[in-house]
Amino acid sequence: MDSLKITGGQTLNGTIPISGAKNSALKLMAASLLTREPLTLTNMPNLADTRFLSQLLASLGVEVYWPKGDNECRLNAAELTSTIAPYDQVRKMRASFNVLGPMLAREGHATVSLPGGCAIGARPVDLHLNALEALGADLKVEAGYVKAAAIHGLKGAKVVFPIVSVGATEHAMLAATLAKGETVLENAAREPEIADLADCLNKMGAKVSGAGTATVTIEGVESLSGTQHSVMPDRIETGTYAMAAAAAGGDVTLEGAPVKALGAMIDAMQRCGITVDADADAGTIRVQRNGTALQAINVDTQPHPGFPTDLQAQFMALMSIADGTSVIRENIFENRFMHAPELSRLGADIQVRGKEAIVQGVKQLRGAPVMATDLRASVSLVIAGLAAEGETQVNRIYHLDRGFERLEEKLSGCGAVIERVDGE
Repeated sequence: MDSLKITGGQTLNGTIPISGAKNSALKLMAASLLTREPLTLTNMPNLADTRFLSQLLASLGVEVYWPKGDNECRLNAAELTSTIAPYDQVRKMRASFNVLGPMLAREGHATVSLPGGCAIGARPVDLHLNALEALGADLKVEAGYVKAAAIHGLKGAKVVFPIVSVGATEHAMLAATLAKGETVLENAAREPEIADLADCLNKMGAKVSGAGTATVTIEGVESLSGTQHSVMPDRIETGTYAMAAAAAGGDVTLEGAPVKALGAMIDAMQRCGITVDADADAGTIRVQRNGTALQAINVDTQPHPGFPTDLQAQFMALMSIADGTSVIRENIFENRFMHAPELSRLGADIQVRGKEAIVQGVKQLRGAPVMATDLRASVSLVIAGLAAEGETQVNRIYHLDRGFERLEEKLSGCGAVIERVDGE
């Protein structure tokens, strides 16, 4: 397997362009199943996950035109040749499960494998299935597959989510666009990616209102048309590079950044003593730290607009070299501190107690071989490696390729000494 070799101690100076958001792109791609007309997505991130979903869609009969390295993807689901998404495909990426609702809404039936667990917890799909049942779907779980039918079509309903779920909110939105009547989603997730999906669906002729608030209303329509939509910039990539600049020191400007979506992160970084200049109109975030000490602060992960769970690992890497003790509470996913032991291999002082990680800042991290356990954990090790003395080798970086486009190129362009080492 490939690995990343990082020689730490170099400050970062320059500009990093932000790619399209993975978490938005995947659901936008699933939306192509709702129409017989072409859906063109621009600012598409070239990632292992997005490329994989394009392969799954192609297996269902979607014509996919997406040249290698191109940031424009054309999806044409004029005729679906299959409504079955098998285990071998869905198990590779959890977001694949969201093809169920669109196929059910359009074709009246679909069979999709359960995604199973993952490295950061069980993450059950009960909320997804409950929402589809509320819309009138007949569901049967058999041999690890969800067999769904709505022979006379889905019907609008009121869906109250017992807990906030981004995936379930998006899945219900997708299915409800073609349902008969009005659907109201209560206690809906408010993430910016949900608003991005609603914007695209409305361009296709859907009637979605309230996306980005706790109540989303969808008035079902007979059919949807094709459109062109630009994927919103990735707030998690933006936050990751902001923290990398803060950890390594220097002066980095992030271009094409979703500034308004990152209020909690910007606030946390400023409380740490980092200079962060954000310009929402220009779409830029400038991060500067030149010799000033980082101050330890406490952070709780929360649903948006709170501090994102997808930036928790990166922030832990930053706090590992701050002055003082910080307490990081993970309130979204269980088992999401698996990066802590690997950060400790670099000299970090971290104790995990249930949902809390107590991080005592150290003066200097030191390079060592480490192993990635999931996507966000892997990039936290890169951040720590940039700040560490000596050489750090991050193994199992296929996790990184799932969510970060041209990471080595973007960091080395700002002065990082980082290279990919081919595995045997």
